[in-house]
Amino acid sequence: MHPLIEWTAAALIVMSAFFLLVGAIGLARLPDFYMRLHAPTKASTLGVGGILLASMLVSAFQGRAGMAELLITLFVFVTAPVSANLMAQAALHLKLRSQAPVPLQAVPERQEG
Repeated sequence: MHPLIEWTAAALIVMSAFFLLVGAIGLARLPDFYMRLHAPTKASTLGVGGILLASMLVSAFQGRAGMAELLITLFVFVTAPVSANLMAQAALHLKLRSQAPVPLQAVPERQEG
């Protein structure tokens, strides 16, 4: 295999591993449901997308079309945001409160004159 392809795939995998690590740390360390929901959905989508992109690059160089990787990427990029949105709507429906501070300008009664 060509060294440039190997280095590019390795760089994509390392970058993806960083995003996946950030998502996992965010899931473990953030204080409430809404923040915990945000970290892994965004970071994991980027992480899985980068790994699949590296896999498509290597498979294209080996003469395969990489259709499986393309379909997996499509399904991940479609289902992760939709499932996160549905979980957030369910939490709002159950009136789950966030621990994030509310900005002063968000509540008209609290604004200073």
